Amino acid sequence: MTRLGFLLDSSSCIGCHACTVACKAEHDVALGVNRTWVKYIETGTFPDVERNFSVMRCNHCDNAPCITICPTGALFRASNGVVDFDDRSCIGCKGCMNACPYDAIYINPTTNTAHKCNFCNHRIEQNLEPSCVVVCPTHAIKVADLDDPDDAVTQLIAANETAVRAPEQQTLPKVHYLGASEESLDPLRSAIAADGMIWADTTSQHPTLPSDSAGVEARTTYTTAHETTWKGRVSSYLVTKAAAAGVMAVAAVLVLLGHGDERAAVAVMPALVAGVLLAVTGALLIGDLRRPERFYYLLTRPNKRSWLVKGAWVLGGFAAVCVAWLAAAVVDSSVALTVLSVPAIIGAAATAGYTAFLFNQCEGRDLWQSKLLLPLLLAQGAVAGAAVYLLADPVMDIPAVGVVRWMMLGGLAACGVLIAAEFVGGSHANSHVKAALSNLARGRQARRFWIGAIGLGLIVPAIIMVVTVATSSNPSLPALAAMASLVGMWFYEDCFVRAGQSVPLS
Repeated sequence: MTRLGFLLDSSSCIGCHACTVACKAEHDVALGVNRTWVKYIETGTFPDVERNFSVMRCNHCDNAPCITICPTGALFRASNGVVDFDDRSCIGCKGCMNACPYDAIYINPTTNTAHKCNFCNHRIEQNLEPSCVVVCPTHAIKVADLDDPDDAVTQLIAANETAVRAPEQQTLPKVHYLGASEESLDPLRSAIAADGMIWADTTSQHPTLPSDSAGVEARTTYTTAHETTWKGRVSSYLVTKAAAAGVMAVAAVLVLLGHGDERAAVAVMPALVAGVLLAVTGALLIGDLRRPERFYYLLTRPNKRSWLVKGAWVLGGFAAVCVAWLAAAVVDSSVALTVLSVPAIIGAAATAGYTAFLFNQCEGRDLWQSKLLLPLLLAQGAVAGAAVYLLADPVMDIPAVGVVRWMMLGGLAACGVLIAAEFVGGSHANSHVKAALSNLARGRQARRFWIGAIGLGLIVPAIIMVVTVATSSNPSLPALAAMASLVGMWFYEDCFVRAGQSVPLS
């Protein structure tokens, strides 16, 4: 067996960027993106200062989360242990970019597919060294066969105190660093130069760090920028599928409460609304792909471990339940609706909640690993479903509308408690989570979070619903609360998605 890895000797690296240039030349890497790059860190205070150089790249992990999340097998492990990629299978979902804890994957602007260091595997197959190894003037980059105890570089790793990046992620990275400072390997241990350039004169705390974090005696003076990969379409899809799931769950509850004979409100409306919202959800997901014309690869080349694939199956199964529900409405069969109620509730819960498992596969985004995410998504589904019914209440006769209003109020309360619990204690608190929560509470997302997500999305509708439940007022007020909750839910999802990606990984 062969299991290739790298030893990167930071004590020998002179920061010449020869490896970066050689890599770009070897693989025709476009401007603005890199497979490998050199990071500069300055430590100490004048006059006792030091500059540290560290090469950043894919870690070819033994437990590679990018392979697990990739829905089509475009990322795969070669026979020599290298994590390689296949352009022909990539759909550009960007899941791998959020799964990688090392910020090592980018979207090639020419092919719109995911690229990364692949160990120059085409050269390895010809018994040649990777291009970065060939050009390094100090031989700071070395190839090791980690399964060969007689390999000289493997022995060097064993004989010295080396480090790996983000060992807490348990990805088992195969890139070992010799002589690298902790500030180089952990991006949250250094401040950032004000203009991000090598000759900056001023330094500020990294914008994602909590304001009460310990003083920093190191700064990042040169590195690469990496884009936010999942944005508004992903935020919107979370709301549309929550509403699709929720409206069917509410309808199923009403059927079980004995209102199956209310054909328009319980049979026809929820199935039609859920169908439209599921279509919008699918359009958002396909539209967010960098290669949308390949979306069908999810079905023809599925990686069954990926929750992107499992999610597509969940959405497809739930769509089938909605079609069956609508068929029962057409034939006006309350018995069929009763039979379908349990599958509808199960399908709704799976549709609303599966994203928690997808986000859990995004190992690079610790905020998304929360154990509270699944119950929050389910609570949001209840709010969104009740909101759809309350929006329909002014124009059609909704049975047991009091029950729907209580579901709305209960869902809002549950969302508030779960969001507060994340801030107060956190189910998985670490430096990355604290930095992301700081971004929500005090950083770039703060105004949208407090005004849009909390104020408009929770407090305003909760007050309206308390008044409504207490006074049994006309349906216009609950409809207003419903609209506010849906808009606020979008703000919350968008802030949450962006804050999770705000923490630097390299």
